[in-house]
Amino acid sequence: MSLAAKLRRAPGRIVTGAFILNSGIGKFKGDENTAAALHGMASGAYPFLGKIPPKTFLRGVAISETALGSALLLPVVPSKVAGAGLTGFSASLVGMWWRTPGMHEGLRPTQQGTAIAKDVWMLGIGAGLVVDGVLGDAGDSHSVRRANRQTRKAERKATKNDYKAAALVRRRELRAGAKASAKAHAKDLRKAARSTALEQAETAREATRHAADVTRATARQQSKAARKAGRKAARNVADAARPAAESALAATRSAAGSAATATRSAAESAAAAARPAAESALAATRSAAESAAAATRSAAESVADSATTSVHTLADKVSS
Repeated sequence: MSLAAKLRRAPGRIVTGAFILNSGIGKFKGDENTAAALHGMASGAYPFLGKIPPKTFLRGVAISETALGSALLLPVVPSKVAGAGLTGFSASLVGMWWRTPGMHEGLRPTQQGTAIAKDVWMLGIGAGLVVDGVLGDAGDSHSVRRANRQTRKAERKATKNDYKAAALVRRRELRAGAKASAKAHAKDLRKAARSTALEQAETAREATRHAADVTRATARQQSKAARKAGRKAARNVADAARPAAESALAATRSAAGSAATATRSAAESAAAAARPAAESALAATRSAAESAAAATRSAAESVADSATTSVHTLADKVSS
């Protein structure tokens, strides 16, 4: 394809591809209501689409539009292929417009159907790309076509040589890879053998530790059982000795009661014998105290009389 042909087809492909790609990307974010609305319109025009779930249909339309828009924007996609895809896509939209009641009056779209009927411009662009792609190279001169054939032949030959060189390099790489893989495999086997031996040794150590733990646990259980049996035997001995101890305690308590009774009787007798002597001593003490009090009172009265006489005498002297 000549550069002039590519430049001639570029505006229509870029504009249409960008528009369809943006529409496809936007449909990936559509919600349940958008999916239901689009699916209802499409299944009304094409009843076989009613079997597809709305969400699945919306995702399929989004993928189709994204792929078609990318094909139109990528120059490596031939115009005939991109135009055929665009023609099929736009023809389905125009067919949906034509099959939906209320969207056209004869060949004229109604106000409601204008939004879909305007997609007829994509049908025209797609058909133009197909026709231009089919007939565009036919107008080239004989020398151009011959040069193109020679170029394609040289490209095929170069591609064939490249394939041979690539195959040779690939075979060498495969041999080197096989040797490296064999060495690596042998190394892995040695590592695996060492790892297996270490794991077995570790397993043996774990088994030994486990047996030791079981032995210690068994010994602890046996010791615990022996202690429990000893405590039980001690309780039995204590239970057997308890009646004798209780009898001895009762005898001791009875003897202590008898001794306490005898002591109490002796104390009461001693107190009764000491009471008359205490009363006599109290009477003697009271008499002595009264005699001393009378003597003290007489002495005090004598001192008071002497003091009164002295005061009167002193008073008389002062007055004279």
